[in-house]
Amino acid sequence: MSFSVLGLSEPLLRAIADKGHTEATPVQSAAIPAVLRGEDVWASAQTGSGKTAAFVLPIIDRLVGGGPRGRGRFVRALILVPTRELAAQIAGEIQDYGRHLPQEAALKTLVVVGGVSINPQMMALGGGADIIVATPGRLLDLVDHNAVSLSSVATLVLDEADRLFALGFADELARVIALLPTRRQTLLFSATFPAPVRALAARLLHKPVRIEIASTPEGKPDILQRAIEVDVPQRTQLLRNLVILHAWTRVLVFVATKYATEHVAEKLCRLGIEAAALHGELSQGARTQVLADFKASRVRVLIATDVASRGIDIEQLPVVVNYDLPRSPADYIHRIGRTGRAGESGVAVSFISAETDAHFRLIEKRNGLNLTREQIAGFEPLETIVPAPPQAGGIKGKRKSKKDKLREAAGLPPSTPPPPAKPAAHAAGMPEEPKLGEYFSWSPRTPPRRR
Repeated sequence: MSFSVLGLSEPLLRAIADKGHTEATPVQSAAIPAVLRGEDVWASAQTGSGKTAAFVLPIIDRLVGGGPRGRGRFVRALILVPTRELAAQIAGEIQDYGRHLPQEAALKTLVVVGGVSINPQMMALGGGADIIVATPGRLLDLVDHNAVSLSSVATLVLDEADRLFALGFADELARVIALLPTRRQTLLFSATFPAPVRALAARLLHKPVRIEIASTPEGKPDILQRAIEVDVPQRTQLLRNLVILHAWTRVLVFVATKYATEHVAEKLCRLGIEAAALHGELSQGARTQVLADFKASRVRVLIATDVASRGIDIEQLPVVVNYDLPRSPADYIHRIGRTGRAGESGVAVSFISAETDAHFRLIEKRNGLNLTREQIAGFEPLETIVPAPPQAGGIKGKRKSKKDKLREAAGLPPSTPPPPAKPAAHAAGMPEEPKLGEYFSWSPRTPPRRR
């Protein structure tokens, strides 16, 4: 569908043409008219389907035609995101699409994220803003400093809503929503909608327009997926071999931990491959510089944790490597979705060891895949894959504890756990105080007990 029939204003159509776009994607065709009408939207579409433009374009149009701005520390549109990189990307899109707006209609857009000093952000918020793109934690810091008020927000966007929960923002999200006016437009955009997000959507959205864009053979990105068997100690040498053998110019490599990003990047540099690490503990300035070096091809291989699995839009990224497999089968799709974007083809390589073979089979099953295992000459695995016993891992809540295993080895009967103790308030006949998470029917993950 052409953008010209979606009801967007002429300055926005000019900006869209500047970016070389003529036809709207399915999620854009469905969402833009609904957002322009002021309706709530619940949209699910695959990675790289154009979700950002689907809400940015109509929000700009509504703000420009929405009358005079308020005064003070007020915000008209709030976009909540899980990562700093995604916030910067969305702000860049807003700037690009608003380039042809008249000077008097120019929108004040601010990025509010952690990892940088809060003082410049507090100063920038003087006089309020038309649009704030924020991570929840830093936004609440600014609210606590009385630097911003959310009482006038007319449109709320939760982008990558599932990732907000996965990264532990459930409580912060609840606090932000409690500060917003009841009457507002709410938009949820994400690639997946697990149970906590569905429960949140049911409570936040009023008669939403439901948009579900299923993957089709024509719409699927052109990604060649490879599964290579290799022993754990040989992965870095194999990665170097593949980069040189295939002359890969830009490779995004996913690992499990911050330590692994630094370790693998250092080893690759010693082996003559320009590499850099990207993880959540880097300062915002360092993260921005690393990404700039990668996009400019000053760095050939970027080693990243899942902080980069969403929100990083790198044009012409030919290869993604799962050095460590993702914990979640859904995250596998988000990771490999960094390549094969905007009509380009891409390659996604996963390293499979004897220890991770069963987990990769689960990833394949959940995502409807059946990849042929490869072995590279000189890197053939020596470790043997041990078949998992029936019902490996047991049923959640039914697994034997370490104490029961020891009792079993000693020939003693298993222990019977005592019934859970009732809270003092309940024992006294008093109603229990509701937990913060129960407002949206999710249960925030309890932090592990220190030993």
